[in-house]
Amino acid sequence: MRTSRAMSTGDGCPVGPGPSEDAPPLVPLDHLFALDPAVVGNKAAALARARRLRLPVLPGAVVTTTAPLGPGTAAVRASLIEAAGALAGAGGRLAVRSSSPLEDSTTSARAGAFTTVLDVAPDDVLAAVAEVRASATGGPMAVLLQPMLDARLGGVLFGLDPVTGRLDRLVVESVEGGPADLVAGRVTAARTVLTTRGRLVEASGPEARLDRHLRRDLASLAAAAARALGTGPQDIEWAVDGGGRTWLLQSRPVTAAARPVGRGPLLGPGPLAETLPGPLSPLEADLWLEPLRQAVVEAVAAVGVVPRAALRSSPVVTLVGGRPAADLELLGVAPGRRGVLARLDPRPPAHRLVAAWRVGRLRRALPLLAASLTEPVDRDLAGIPALDRLADDDLARLLERTREALRAVSGHEVLAGLLEPESAGGATGAGAALSALARGRAAGLDDEGVVARWPEVLALVPPGLAEPGALPAPPAVAPEVTVEDLGPREALRLRGRWLQELAGRAASELGRRAVERGLDPATVPLLTVEELVGVAGGAAPPADVEARAEVAGPPLPAAFRVADDGTVVPQRVPGSTPGAGQGAGGGRGAGVVVELGESPPPPGTVLVVGMLEPALAAVLPGLAGLVAETGSVLSHLAITARELGVPTVVGVPDARVRFPAGVRLVVDGTTGAVEVEP
Repeated sequence: MRTSRAMSTGDGCPVGPGPSEDAPPLVPLDHLFALDPAVVGNKAAALARARRLRLPVLPGAVVTTTAPLGPGTAAVRASLIEAAGALAGAGGRLAVRSSSPLEDSTTSARAGAFTTVLDVAPDDVLAAVAEVRASATGGPMAVLLQPMLDARLGGVLFGLDPVTGRLDRLVVESVEGGPADLVAGRVTAARTVLTTRGRLVEASGPEARLDRHLRRDLASLAAAAARALGTGPQDIEWAVDGGGRTWLLQSRPVTAAARPVGRGPLLGPGPLAETLPGPLSPLEADLWLEPLRQAVVEAVAAVGVVPRAALRSSPVVTLVGGRPAADLELLGVAPGRRGVLARLDPRPPAHRLVAAWRVGRLRRALPLLAASLTEPVDRDLAGIPALDRLADDDLARLLERTREALRAVSGHEVLAGLLEPESAGGATGAGAALSALARGRAAGLDDEGVVARWPEVLALVPPGLAEPGALPAPPAVAPEVTVEDLGPREALRLRGRWLQELAGRAASELGRRAVERGLDPATVPLLTVEELVGVAGGAAPPADVEARAEVAGPPLPAAFRVADDGTVVPQRVPGSTPGAGQGAGGGRGAGVVVELGESPPPPGTVLVVGMLEPALAAVLPGLAGLVAETGSVLSHLAITARELGVPTVVGVPDARVRFPAGVRLVVDGTTGAVEVEP
């Protein structure tokens, strides 16, 4: 071996490796060549650097990436057995680990992609090395040999929160014994969240509390590893021996960690989900969501509780991933934030006194206001002729008048919701719809006949651009409620649903006529109302219309903020119940549950398993979600799933029983919520 090309310190210790082709087949972890990832792989090189900087790393030796171990290399094989015996000591065993230049990089951990063989007798080291090398496909592989530590406690330490991305938090998962079962996803670990100084923030799971001494040791280890390796926060495997000493077994850069980028108002489907539960096309949003947005602004401004500056800075209602969402704090669904002065001074500001006066007057006038709207709406709806008999101009005017009426009715309905006490109770539009549905089915009418006779049943289905969706089965015992029994808010809500239906059918009729004149049917839902009227009259569709087509995202969480890049960042609303599982990252997705069989799961499905077995890595690409009954957020498979963007939740009790094949799940890798989608 030639070392003349390496620089040397004053005491003769070289500080830079020579050419990799000069490396011997077996390199001690303290040797200069062990710092070169091309020679010993990233895992061993990181440990060599940490050991050189006096971090608690066990001694070791590395079979280099170019070491020949086949027939005719008896001397090399003999030296490997001899080194294994020296490392293990009398009666000791070895840990034989992969160390590829392709794993443990700053962009890809490839956690668990290669083989590790534990508890190896020195005489069996050749077979173990061959097994590890065989796990490499299409790339070089070094093999790290270290003494097998008899650990009483072990686990994984993340130098940040891998799900939220918080840099002021350390996440520790621990199990009895070494960390092998934890990183393989075979057990559910105790989880501890620490500050960067080792103070306890949160603890959960069996025997979760780490003692103060160990917490400080782990915090120091996280900081020292980040400084020593210079690649940012580290994903560390650690273990505590029988004497209480903490050892660094492995350290790699954290990959695919989330970032805390949720900004802006607190949004959620909230009250919109009752009427608009699914995704909306641009035309549907312009038909129904834009009038509602204008209505909410006018209603909230009329009450006067919300400053106009807050109204101007809020989207009020908007589309996120093609789905409607509302500003929950603005509508009072979620508690808003109050400043320090407001908390210290309980006196209501002047605008609240004015608002209280307005609310009193409006509440007294509400029944009359509702009646002044519902009566003409009923009269006008009854007088509308068949839409296909109207001329284009008449149909366009009807559509515009319908949207204006929808804006007025929706505004008064929102106003009623703000003014009526929560305990008002009374008959509901849904109750009237169920009662009418039962009567219609008893009379032997089909869906079309029931809607024609009792249009209140439309409250049971969301609006659409074509015919309404199929009506549900009637309840065994239907309430005895009629439209005349409804209070102001429910009466207004029902008329709003009728106006939505009329607007949708009028737009569909205009679209049908435009298609007959040569328009691509797929273009119709991508237009605005104004554009649709123009196209129906012979104008060309906008040049950018095809770019508006997008696939709707998964159902929105109950509360969220939107990141700068448009990502939905779920938030917890005060008083809400957190999910039963532990979010392992990967975002949010939805799909039908499938069982793991001989063939890979179809793309877009959700896989529910007992534990995160390494073999699952092959089927991760394309999954809409992964749910496991056991496992760890810091396991190899969870890391891989995060890198691939697969929403993953672990530690969900009885998941395979609760979520059988065929049900559709929404999997939230941030909050850990797993919900059956209605």
